[in-house]
Amino acid sequence: MTEEKISKKVSSKSKQFVGLYSPKTWKEKGLVWTLSLFTVTYVVVVLFLGFFWSTEPEAFDVVENAKAFTKSEKTNVVTGSVMTATLSRIATTLLDKPGGYLTNDIAPPGLYLDDMPNWEFGVLVNVRDLSRSMRDDFSRSQSQSVEDKDLIEAEPHFNYNSDSWMLPSTESEYRVGIKHLNQYLVRLGKSNQPDAQFFTRADNLQEWLRRVEKRLGSFSQRLSASAGQKRENIDLAGDSSAKQSTNTPANINVKTRWTQVDDIFYETRGYVWALLHELKAIEKDFESVLVKKNALASLKQIILDLEATQHPVWSPVILSGSGFGFVTNHSLVMASYISRANAALIDFRTLLIQG
Repeated sequence: MTEEKISKKVSSKSKQFVGLYSPKTWKEKGLVWTLSLFTVTYVVVVLFLGFFWSTEPEAFDVVENAKAFTKSEKTNVVTGSVMTATLSRIATTLLDKPGGYLTNDIAPPGLYLDDMPNWEFGVLVNVRDLSRSMRDDFSRSQSQSVEDKDLIEAEPHFNYNSDSWMLPSTESEYRVGIKHLNQYLVRLGKSNQPDAQFFTRADNLQEWLRRVEKRLGSFSQRLSASAGQKRENIDLAGDSSAKQSTNTPANINVKTRWTQVDDIFYETRGYVWALLHELKAIEKDFESVLVKKNALASLKQIILDLEATQHPVWSPVILSGSGFGFVTNHSLVMASYISRANAALIDFRTLLIQG
């Protein structure tokens, strides 16, 4: 090899060496490493928060909750305090649980979470039902009596759009509803505010129980459809003169789409979580009525049946195998608990109707 060729080869390698360790090259590599590290960290944090935010809130003691609220507001625990404080706490939990209210989130991890927003909607349906019953039934002695001024304001705020991000946001509307609910609760515990009342009458309770029965019946049917089933059309059964808008087949095949199985499961779970607290509040506020009707034991059995729906779900996904197939079906298990509790609830309401 000639001296000239050797010189050129050495010069070429020197340039490569200098280029490899030049400040410009290191800056480019540093930028790539920084972006990569940031991306990995972001993904890990989002996944962790998604897991943490998907944790369902713990149950709370309804009696202690009412005592804590009335103590902070310097009022008394009276008839209806436990039920009202329970509704307020349920609505507050919906907004202040880990991650806050997720249904209207527009950024990760709330954006991609699915189970918790459905759980939230189940709780919200329950809050809407009870707030309406508070306004229409529990706070009024007769159908011709005047509605409470704070409950008139609270009920429509809870019925605001559940996924509004801003102008106004869902959270701000629900907090206004909670504010009016708390104002009613404060007035309820003051002897100089006779216009705020809560009536523990058997007929008032029956009206709310009818709403609950319809909700549980619907959940039971939707859960059962996860495995697919053939249903006889009984929409007009029991009334020979009854009519419906459009004709439907005598036999209907119903099956929930696999993408909606977990949605229905967690919506039911959220509704029952809230319902359990309200039934325990009824056990306290309506104790004298239940003892007189000999219905206290029936209510406790309903609570026991529904508590089984809140057991931890150890599977990473909600399974929807066929009825007697190799793979279990979580929805059918939930439906069995719901159906049994609903049947007991109907018997419970019958006891209240009887003398």
